[in-house]
Amino acid sequence: MSPSMTPEEVLAALEEAGAVLRGHFRLTSGRHSDRYVQCARILEDPALVSRLADAMVAAVEEERIDMVAAPAVGAVIIGFAVARSLGVRFVFTERQAGVMTLRRGFVVPEGARVLVVEDVVTTGGSVAEVVELVRAAGGVPVAVASIIDRGGLKAFDVPLHALLALPVESWDADRCELCAAGSPILSPGSRAL
Repeated sequence: MSPSMTPEEVLAALEEAGAVLRGHFRLTSGRHSDRYVQCARILEDPALVSRLADAMVAAVEEERIDMVAAPAVGAVIIGFAVARSLGVRFVFTERQAGVMTLRRGFVVPEGARVLVVEDVVTTGGSVAEVVELVRAAGGVPVAVASIIDRGGLKAFDVPLHALLALPVESWDADRCELCAAGSPILSPGSRAL
């Protein structure tokens, strides 16, 4: 059994790494927020990545997992670390002409039980694309594991196991008070908007 991390330990690691940002941000979902979690900052520390991966494995230990799939770019490192901790194969998905795809010769074997790994889940749009891609390839998505769940409705239909629930208020761009006030906006996510 892998050692778990408490939500308080995960939050402390995020804050220590300077990963919790304040300002005016456009999220990958297109929504706006005054807080952003830049998980890449905690992924700079290989020992911490290993601890997070082991904790994610502990969260899904009841599931039989044959492989891990993660969306590029943000979840590649943590996805690989989770697969390493599980001792299973790892693939990542990429956008090609705006569509999530398996490239580089990656395949999902028929019937493979797949854990989808993400760094931060807000609406889960990217995760939903990976889940559907796994299904279309013949695999069985059994769960999603993430470092952070930002809360709200999810666009996917498999269980989510997050190390930390960190609800952060977000709103539609046309209802953004920061935009109305003329505050400059940043888009720190990995997908260009």
